[in-house]
Amino acid sequence: MTVYESDLPGVGKKFEVELENGERLVIVTHNTGKREVYLKADGDADSEKMFEASDRLARKIGTILEGAYFQPVQAEQVETMLSDDTYLEWYGVAEEAEVAGQSLAEANIRERTGVSIVAIQRGETLISPPTPETILEVGDTLVVIGDREDCAQFEKLLGAGFEE
Repeated sequence: MTVYESDLPGVGKKFEVELENGERLVIVTHNTGKREVYLKADGDADSEKMFEASDRLARKIGTILEGAYFQPVQAEQVETMLSDDTYLEWYGVAEEAEVAGQSLAEANIRERTGVSIVAIQRGETLISPPTPETILEVGDTLVVIGDREDCAQFEKLLGAGFEE
């Protein structure tokens, strides 16, 4: 997948995403936050406007598309790219995880892997931010932030064998 990005002086930015069938999805992000979404039959075709959305609605749609609300397939890991090399990822704590039953202080995750745990989902309870005394329990979903290498180190620490 190729994404083309261009500045629109006085307007904002334009992103063109090549789709698998040769079509292009064009997203114009205005400086005001408004988004306009167009579809092009190919790289040389004219764009046909599909819809526009406010900043708030566009963010909600993006969150739904990335799977933060619902994963249609069972996923061990959910990933959101915050910048070119910073990710916000969700990981489950399995029984075989080395850190299961340890407090954050005991697990020493940030020093060992470079990721920071910013929240823990435990059943219906959200622990944000967790304290050094917070115990990591089997079944917890950990929300972590870090770069690709740090996240890979964290995956090894969990011992879950996630695939890239």
